[in-house]
Amino acid sequence: MINKLVDKIKKTEAPIVVGLDPMMKFVPEHIKEAAFKEYGETLKGAGEAIFEYNKGIIDSIYDLVPAVKPQIAMYEQFGIEGLIAFKKTCEYAKSKDLVIIGDVKRGDIGSTSEAYAVGHLGKVKVGSKEYYGFDEDFATVNPYLGSDGINPFINVCKEEKKGIFVLVKTSNPSSGEFQDKVCDGRPMYEIVGEMVDKWGSDCMGDSYSYVGAVVGATYPEMGKVLRKLMPKTYILVPGYGAQGGKGKDLVHFFNEDGLGAIVNSSRGIIAAYQQEQYAKFGALNYADASRQAVLDMREDIKGALLGRKDN
Repeated sequence: MINKLVDKIKKTEAPIVVGLDPMMKFVPEHIKEAAFKEYGETLKGAGEAIFEYNKGIIDSIYDLVPAVKPQIAMYEQFGIEGLIAFKKTCEYAKSKDLVIIGDVKRGDIGSTSEAYAVGHLGKVKVGSKEYYGFDEDFATVNPYLGSDGINPFINVCKEEKKGIFVLVKTSNPSSGEFQDKVCDGRPMYEIVGEMVDKWGSDCMGDSYSYVGAVVGATYPEMGKVLRKLMPKTYILVPGYGAQGGKGKDLVHFFNEDGLGAIVNSSRGIIAAYQQEQYAKFGALNYADASRQAVLDMREDIKGALLGRKDN
């Protein structure tokens, strides 16, 4: 699947993943009204509204980007109906040939980690048959418990030719409380980065490993160090747009060939119509606003990468 992701990035010339992180305040009123008319102001109504909202965005951007990244917590808050919307969103995005990065941030050990890996990336056995659960192509994983938590995911990735993105240096302001702590003379994020490189060396695609890393756009200098420590690792870069990251902050996350990183934007794209810059589209045309936000993001990143070459 890492080969497919890289191929689609080359084809679209857009190292972008759209974060499908829906909140009810993002969903236009006409979509909520239609869902509530059919199902009432219920969890089922909320789940239906979220799926229809996602569907409109996917329809507007699937030809521009290689991947989407649904954040499972935004669906779990609505209980089982939210998880149904998560599953339907993954299926619909896959029908448009988008790569699915499940932002699930799982982190446990032994049989529990194996069950998480099977549920999100693999197949579960039911009697004499096997079924995919959520069937994402990648999943985000928390490495805090060490190799015991990562290896079950890697085993499933090898079987299914899928991948993971391991949290290395996250974009949130307090990430340094743990990730920047010095251990044996080095910050913890560097040690985790080296472990990611080690884990990935045993499961390579054509050019990059199935084991990727999450490194926030809000820490470009740290990204520069980690890029060198993980030369065959694809980096998922959150923090663009709403969290303050700009195209110029991203250049060090990429290799010289312009590959090696994929940048996430969530509410900056899915709720673009609520921003002053895209307000002209209005709520009825929210999906068109999302498409324009993707186009603008693509040009911002492309310009930054070209600027690096010129320098």
